Amino acid sequence: MKAIGIILAGGNSKRIGRLSDKRAIAAMPIAGSYRAIDFTLSNMTNSRIQRVAVLPQFNARSLNEHLSSSKWWDFGRKQGGLYVFTPTQTKDNNYWYQGTADALYQNIDFLKKSHEPYVIIAAGDGVYKLDYSKVLEAHIAKNADITVVYTTMKDTDDDLTRFGILKLDDDDRVIEFEEKPLVAATNNVSIGVYIIRRRHLIEVLERCAREDRYDFVQDVLVRYRSVRKIYGYKLESYWRNIATVDSYYRTNMDFLKKDIRDYFFKQHPDVYSKVDDLPPAKYNAGSEIRNSIISSGCIVNGRIEDSVVFRDVYIGNNCTIKNSIILNDVYIGDDSYIENCIVESRDTLRPGTNYVGSPDDIKVVIEKNVRYIL
Repeated sequence: MKAIGIILAGGNSKRIGRLSDKRAIAAMPIAGSYRAIDFTLSNMTNSRIQRVAVLPQFNARSLNEHLSSSKWWDFGRKQGGLYVFTPTQTKDNNYWYQGTADALYQNIDFLKKSHEPYVIIAAGDGVYKLDYSKVLEAHIAKNADITVVYTTMKDTDDDLTRFGILKLDDDDRVIEFEEKPLVAATNNVSIGVYIIRRRHLIEVLERCAREDRYDFVQDVLVRYRSVRKIYGYKLESYWRNIATVDSYYRTNMDFLKKDIRDYFFKQHPDVYSKVDDLPPAKYNAGSEIRNSIISSGCIVNGRIEDSVVFRDVYIGNNCTIKNSIILNDVYIGDDSYIENCIVESRDTLRPGTNYVGSPDDIKVVIEKNVRYIL
């Protein structure tokens, strides 16, 4: 592959509320056994990209632990590898990443020491499959300066104003690019994947640094859209961004649909993740499961319907879980009722707990109860 990969995983979002209190958005659990960043990392390795850098920042500990071994995504090679670059104080700089362009600039040595002619920049909070090599082929064929991958949103329930909105001509050249507009002029949404020539990127980042410009979208894509040849590449398959509570909930609920599960987990190429050595889920007498994902290490005594239950969860007797997401290592006491909720990891819910949200207002449950008392 003639490109290196860079995954921007430093962002935090108030839109996802307290779910990002202790983890980066790129480390959010997805589909029972995965993290959001797994999908981008899998796209990188499946596209035969050998050198990938991840740039985390906020609440990076969970993400760093997940990326502690590169073997799960097949980056444990003699040539290439997986690099994690957190903000570092130096004699020339003592700032955190001040934006996406600044995050790239603070790691410009990685770009300068690479030999591949192109760079693929991707956000770490999207759930999708994409062969980046096909995007690169289109980029080269059009002799583009920058290629932006976009999708056409068909779901009118999603808030388009939180994305970058593109307007393209008949040749897919970007003629307008507006980041998070007050009113979306089209439903062509950037998915946060860009291809650019490495030397061109170095030049642009150095200019941004001299001018105290820090954001890649506003200070590169939007600013240069009239003087650079910026083209779009349309992603026709499934894509979701998980940076709000509602979109995170709906993304996980999508995996309860057979066609979505088959697309990600039964069709080539595969999606990879770090594997935990846990026993299979145990269903005790009286348990009842309908249209749900139950992950390894779980013990189920109650009823679960249309829900996603992550690893190491205990569901007590006479419990009912409906239309909910239960994150890792949660203990739910007997006779509890949970509906239209997201229960944060390591929560302990006392017996008889009752939490009910609504389809339009998903309730995030965060308990501070102590599970083990010495």
